[in-house]
Amino acid sequence: MTGKRARILATLAAPPLAWYLFEQGMGFTLRGSCATAGFPIGPIWGVASLCACLLAALVAWPTARGTARSGAFLARLALLAAGLFALAISYQTLAILIIPPCAR
Repeated sequence: MTGKRARILATLAAPPLAWYLFEQGMGFTLRGSCATAGFPIGPIWGVASLCACLLAALVAWPTARGTARSGAFLARLALLAAGLFALAISYQTLAILIIPPCAR
């Protein structure tokens, strides 16, 4: 596997991994004490996960714009995944800000 292809596959896997770690991190903090999942830990965790998606998109961008057919499709798919998972993370971060974490 070439370095370029490995980098593209890493950018394709990074956004779902960021979302999964966001979910698991928030779930872990809710089990211990529900108040810790609110402000400021929840929004900070959400922004960090969004930054991981942004970094994946920035790494995939040059390859997606290129004319080479070998990795352009995977790079465009990585851009799509980064946008989709960033949208999911941002909605869940917004929900953390709106709904109190201890509300049941």
